[in-house]
Amino acid sequence: MKISLLVLASPYASQSADTAWHYAQAAAHAGHELYRVFFYHEAVYHGSRLSVPAQDEIDRVQRWAELAERSGAELVLCVASALKRGILDDTEANRYERGAHSIHPAFVIAGLGQLVDASVHSDRLLTFGG
Repeated sequence: MKISLLVLASPYASQSADTAWHYAQAAAHAGHELYRVFFYHEAVYHGSRLSVPAQDEIDRVQRWAELAERSGAELVLCVASALKRGILDDTEANRYERGAHSIHPAFVIAGLGQLVDASVHSDRLLTFGG
């Protein structure tokens, strides 16, 4: 089964972001294809290369990156949500004349069309957060 996820919760604000990761991990381990994880609203903070968790906390950004590497899933940050929150790739940093990018290399920035594409090309699209 091909699965995509829509994550709405920021990395540290609620349990739903952790639940999304655990679900993705379990689905991949069970042999399902993880097609895409789309991060929307506050969830775009999952893609920040600038976050530094406390030493006794899980690095949630790196955890998604490792899952994507193992599963082949695409990690997509909503462009409008990312720009508002200062999460930029090289293209957006240059477009808006910012000095640097702030996106983790495992993530990409794209529009809502990628969410629509995920719903069309997946057997299931599950939403976490709200």
